[in-house]
Amino acid sequence: MQKMALSSALALALVLPALAQSETSATANFVNAEGVAIGTATLTQGEDGVAITGELTGIPAGEHGFHFHQTGDCDASTAFESAGSHFNPTDHKHGHENPDGPHAGDLPNVTASEAGTVSLDLSTDMVSLDEGDDAYVFDDDGTALVLHADADDYATDPSGNSGDRIACAVIEAATQP
Repeated sequence: MQKMALSSALALALVLPALAQSETSATANFVNAEGVAIGTATLTQGEDGVAITGELTGIPAGEHGFHFHQTGDCDASTAFESAGSHFNPTDHKHGHENPDGPHAGDLPNVTASEAGTVSLDLSTDMVSLDEGDDAYVFDDDGTALVLHADADDYATDPSGNSGDRIACAVIEAATQP
């Protein structure tokens, strides 16, 4: 009996650290206004929030607004209006510089190089990939990431004057092994 208890305790001691270190992740495959694939992003839940990494191509050079939108639907025929408004479960105003903001979906601007490449390497603590959190992105209708034509001014409600939606990606949970 003692051997069994010791074996069980040892097994538990080996498994718990592995469970604590597991991360929730997701992918997002971007399409442009013509519906052509232009890049991917990986989202990873960590202790301090969600990290977003990846690369997009074929983007006009310069700064662009980048946001989580409330619906996981990237219909290019609607100019991505199908993705809805910014993800905003806390009902705040838009923008990090707005005293009544920001939306949970507000992210820093991203910059496309002269070659049209956007390298994504940012994070946010305002959304979550973990079920049960208020800002959980995998609700019934999902969530999307949207790239806008212009830079976000970080203040103007509801979208920071960031212009047309030029790329969109539905966020999909990564499959667990």
